[in-house]
Amino acid sequence: MRRRLSVVVCLAFALALAASASGQDPVSEKARVDARIAALQAEIAEAKQNEGVLTSQLSEVVAELRAAQSAVEQAQGSLSSLEAELATERARLELLTERLQRQTRKLERLKKEHRRAVSILEARVRAIYVSETPDYLSFIVSASSFREIVDSFEFMERIGLQDKRIANQVRESKKKAAAQRAATAETRRVQEATVSVIAARTEEARAVRNELAAGRDSLAAARRLKQDAIFDARETREEYLEEVEALAAESAALAASIREAQAAAAAGSTGTGVPSASGFIWPVNGTVVSGFGMRWGRMHEGVDITAPTGTPIWAAAAGTVIWASWRGGYGNCVVVDHGNGLATLYAHASAILVSVGQRVSQGQTVALVGSTGNSSGPHLHFEVRVNGVAVDPLLYL
Repeated sequence: MRRRLSVVVCLAFALALAASASGQDPVSEKARVDARIAALQAEIAEAKQNEGVLTSQLSEVVAELRAAQSAVEQAQGSLSSLEAELATERARLELLTERLQRQTRKLERLKKEHRRAVSILEARVRAIYVSETPDYLSFIVSASSFREIVDSFEFMERIGLQDKRIANQVRESKKKAAAQRAATAETRRVQEATVSVIAARTEEARAVRNELAAGRDSLAAARRLKQDAIFDARETREEYLEEVEALAAESAALAASIREAQAAAAAGSTGTGVPSASGFIWPVNGTVVSGFGMRWGRMHEGVDITAPTGTPIWAAAAGTVIWASWRGGYGNCVVVDHGNGLATLYAHASAILVSVGQRVSQGQTVALVGSTGNSSGPHLHFEVRVNGVAVDPLLYL
């Protein structure tokens, strides 16, 4: 911003020096500067108002952001609790799955042992069935003692009972393993349903958390935008203030130049420059279409009087011409000094009929209506300046 101020100040002095070196009209230059000052002051007021509005909006956004952050934290707490519960239930499900796998393997092993025991038992039965029926009489006769007969019979009986007991034990073990496997499978099914429900609740909570977080992030982005806008508004206001200060200095210098030009014109003239007894006359026959004051955010420092191209423009009062040439947005422009710090300006002319230093009388034609410079159609832009400062011309007409 310091560099901007330096540029503005340098530009102001450069314009003043250029106007002095080229003989351009300081009245027109001051009018341009004063108009710019008025526009900048309006922009400063607008920037200040915008800053107030943005500050109020920022406070509302910050409050909403705090509420959104609290909601996100609550949702995150619920989600964390559900995630912990889900992790616990999934761990239980894994344990049940491992137990079911072990029980399945045990059941398969017991099935194999049962089949093997049944196979052995069936083999024994077939062997007994296909062998010849024992000749108990021969066996008894051949036995050396009664005890030997008894022992052999008991041995055969124990073998049969043992095979049956083993087969029964294997069968019971298989039944128990199958029952345990079925119970574990049922528990695992219930656990899977529980995990599914908790997982669904967790996903729902996560979606809510994400939605709240997105809203919070949007509010955070809005807060950043408001903060940037406030910063820009303040920076713009500061820049405008610096430019106004620079332009005010330029306007003061131009006012001094106008007074010097008026003093020089008065010293070189034979008359006093005092307006005639009848006061100012209308400078042209026409209708006022735009008055003195603010217009489109800028200061309109004169009145616009519409008239056809070529219509005579008269000096509103007697005086000395201190400018008669092209002047930027004014186009072809004439400035007449009337003495006592009073001057009139006639702009947008199609032709200039006087020259600098020429003495003119009230009602003398000084130019013809046109549409030169910044003009949307043929008309006269008429200004009255007191010590270089524009005042409402209707107060003098």
